[in-house]
Amino acid sequence: MAYVITDDCVACGACIDACPVEAISAGDTKYTIDADKCVDCGACAGECPSSAINAG
Repeated sequence: MAYVITDDCVACGACIDACPVEAISAGDTKYTIDADKCVDCGACAGECPSSAINAG
């Protein structure tokens, strides 16, 4: 199951650089993860300074 970004996201961009499969993109108010591309590695969650990324 893909990781998800919660409303705690501050759109800092740290997760985008951490994602090895480029599954994360900027949304209107927060970043989003493409579930079809996500490989559940957790690299993004480890880099998120606001703990806004959780296992779906």
